[in-house]
Amino acid sequence: MRPRSREGTRRRILDAARHLFAENGYDQVTMRMLAAEAHANVALINRYFGSKRKLFAEVLAEQGRFPGVLDDGGGDLAARLAEYVADRLGSDSDNPVLATLTRSASSAEIGTLAADRVRTALLEPLTARLDGGQAELRASIATALIMGIGQFRQLMGPVTPVERDELVTRLTAVFRACLD
Repeated sequence: MRPRSREGTRRRILDAARHLFAENGYDQVTMRMLAAEAHANVALINRYFGSKRKLFAEVLAEQGRFPGVLDDGGGDLAARLAEYVADRLGSDSDNPVLATLTRSASSAEIGTLAADRVRTALLEPLTARLDGGQAELRASIATALIMGIGQFRQLMGPVTPVERDELVTRLTAVFRACLD
């Protein structure tokens, strides 16, 4: 038998939740499913997180901001967004945060949490990067494109363009139109 630790159990529960929420969406995941996946009992999930909703919030909070694309590294933000999206479109694996949000956003219980996550991880940092008028509107359009592309990728599978550079060029033009 291996020794059990509070932090190890908590980590197993979070890992199981991240996997199950991304795979099935919030409404389809039960506490029993979480317990079975984490090799823990339901009482421990409640003790560490209080509820499935709070566990979901912790999973989202743990994911951090949108990948470094929005960090102020100079360069062309539209091109960096285009490269990120092109890589996601061609990837064999789903982005776990986008998968979780897409599969869970329609849940009445956590819709607000999902919207807050998109706002704090993507919309607000993107808005802050934009100069000029209507920055929030422009950032909202780009965010809608990113979220929609994520959903398209989940439904249709990887997109394998003949030339990644051509896809990046086209996506850069789209993002530039949104952001400028």
